[in-house]
Amino acid sequence: MSIFSNRPKVSPVTAPAAASAAGSGAGSVNPPVEKSDEQWRQELTPEEYRVLRQAGTERPYTGEYWDTHTAGVYQCRACGTELFTSQEKFDSHCGWPSFWAPLADGTVRYIHDRTLGMERVEVRCAHCDSHLGHVFEGEGYGTPTDQRFCINSVSLKLVSADDAGQ
Repeated sequence: MSIFSNRPKVSPVTAPAAASAAGSGAGSVNPPVEKSDEQWRQELTPEEYRVLRQAGTERPYTGEYWDTHTAGVYQCRACGTELFTSQEKFDSHCGWPSFWAPLADGTVRYIHDRTLGMERVEVRCAHCDSHLGHVFEGEGYGTPTDQRFCINSVSLKLVSADDAGQ
């Protein structure tokens, strides 16, 4: 199965009950975020803007979440859409947060990326079109999907399970 089908190899996980009840979860229907470049520059830090809006990459082992094991939901830092959960996060030892599947079908979209002389698959937030990272397949990790969503920490905001319950 191609990762370009925008469907995970396994069934998507259910959105946390608190997020679904609030209407801000992956299952809610929201119009796409449309902001000018100037609006994004005002709302994001220079590093967030470089990664999220210009498809940059943070240096490995420097991001906030590459080795975090806190239970919770990872949101898009630009728009707050819930993208991944700690249940799908795993230690790939690559220097960036790694997940084996997105939170739910349709939360991310895929783009062929041929920059830097490589064939890769870029992962973007389906709601605001922000660059998140890349997804790789067939690397031999013992995950249910055999996929590694290699995501920049600066693209994410972790809402811990403890904070979500308050």
